[in-house]
Amino acid sequence: MDNRQAIGSWLSGPREAMEDAGADFGHRGEQLGLPEHGPGSLAGPGRRLGALAVDWGLCVLIAYGLITDGFAGQATSNWALLVFFVLSALTVGTVGFTPGKRLFGLRVVAVDSGRVQPLRGLVRSALLCLAVPALIWDRDGRGLHDRLARTVEVRI
Repeated sequence: MDNRQAIGSWLSGPREAMEDAGADFGHRGEQLGLPEHGPGSLAGPGRRLGALAVDWGLCVLIAYGLITDGFAGQATSNWALLVFFVLSALTVGTVGFTPGKRLFGLRVVAVDSGRVQPLRGLVRSALLCLAVPALIWDRDGRGLHDRLARTVEVRI
């Protein structure tokens, strides 16, 4: 075996190594009944991170300009997190997307009914603010916060 091939298989992760060995996992979101590409398909990590960056930047600007009166410090970060929680809980629980998600063409939907109810939006937002659940993904690419709230982030 060539060293480059061994390093490549190690870097690509266990999913690709299993697929190279002949395992068929299907496409991401197939278990949830989502299409592989196009509207309604599972959102990719790039779009999700972009939307998160836009939402976080908006919340920092609100906290910096309106709440802490231009004082840059830990207080601004704490207020920004609170603003992010409120923004996410209200918008995801009602219309299904935040301003950043809308900008990147994403929407949060419930796995079983398609519409996110306010309580699910609240649970998802609280877990997202903890950050750790969002960093633990399943094989479909959903974060733990989405699994526990029984939601999925899809492309519009």
